[in-house]
Amino acid sequence: MLPASRLVRTSDLAEAQAAITDVYIPHDLRSRDGRPLDFTLNFLQSHKLTVGHLNYGADAELLVPAMLDCYHLNLTLGGATQVSQGGRTAATSGGRRGVLFGPLSPFTVRWSPEAVQYAIKLPRRQLEDHLAGLLGRPVGGPIDFHLTVDLTRAAGRNLVSAVHFLRGELARPGGLATSPLARDQLEAFVMTQVLLAVPHEHSAQLATPTAPAQRTRVGAVVELIDAHPDQPLTLVDMTRVAGVGARALQAGFRETVGMAPLAYLRKVRLDRVRAELTETAGDRSVTDVALRWGFAHLGRFAGQYRAQFGESPSETVRTALRAHR
Repeated sequence: MLPASRLVRTSDLAEAQAAITDVYIPHDLRSRDGRPLDFTLNFLQSHKLTVGHLNYGADAELLVPAMLDCYHLNLTLGGATQVSQGGRTAATSGGRRGVLFGPLSPFTVRWSPEAVQYAIKLPRRQLEDHLAGLLGRPVGGPIDFHLTVDLTRAAGRNLVSAVHFLRGELARPGGLATSPLARDQLEAFVMTQVLLAVPHEHSAQLATPTAPAQRTRVGAVVELIDAHPDQPLTLVDMTRVAGVGARALQAGFRETVGMAPLAYLRKVRLDRVRAELTETAGDRSVTDVALRWGFAHLGRFAGQYRAQFGESPSETVRTALRAHR
């Protein structure tokens, strides 16, 4: 197995094929013009998702068997590709169009020499469970995505930005990937953007207004958050407890609590941070406490903390130290 992150550079076709096989899936690779590759793969893995920044530097073609337990998303950043799956064909171009391959059919991808892409592996069960949570009902089978995704529309641009942000946090020392609480939220955010940007048979329902969840259903989620703010709770986890879809839960939370469910979760975690900083009175660093409660981006954490309490975390610690003397 390759490590959770790696940069691979090679001109050898067999080495490039081995790298993609290890990270994604066994496949056949050939150079259409017989020339050496200028292959680069810079990939990172979170708990659920694999994100690669990939180019072949040649007229290369991949023949990929059905992935079965994964969906595969290519977001073309530069150059162009030609793809086919299940009798459908499409062309991608840098910053304008990407493709999403379903799990049950083989597919082919032909790269132009200058093509550069984000290549994202999305576990099938997690993505389908995530959609079920957003809808508030079981999905009951593979998602029938359109082959192409328009990267010029707002949803497509949001998807590229989400993947770029995930990749940056996976690569950044001390980034969100170091905190399971924050990492799960980021993975869920990327999966939501996929489901909003790539058309599928459930897209219309995701876009249809829905009635707010009842107070009792919202109350069940509030109790869960209050009791277990240290757990990696995602919006989909909350919908399972409430027994409603994500949009109904969000509307119910805004109506009942005055904020979105994830905002309430952040508020409760900030309360726990403040309590721990006060109780430990400097025995633990602000960074350690923030990371423990899922705040890996310390600059953003400090701003959120000040907005909620009117002071910085360090001011809270100083006040606690004076009280303990």
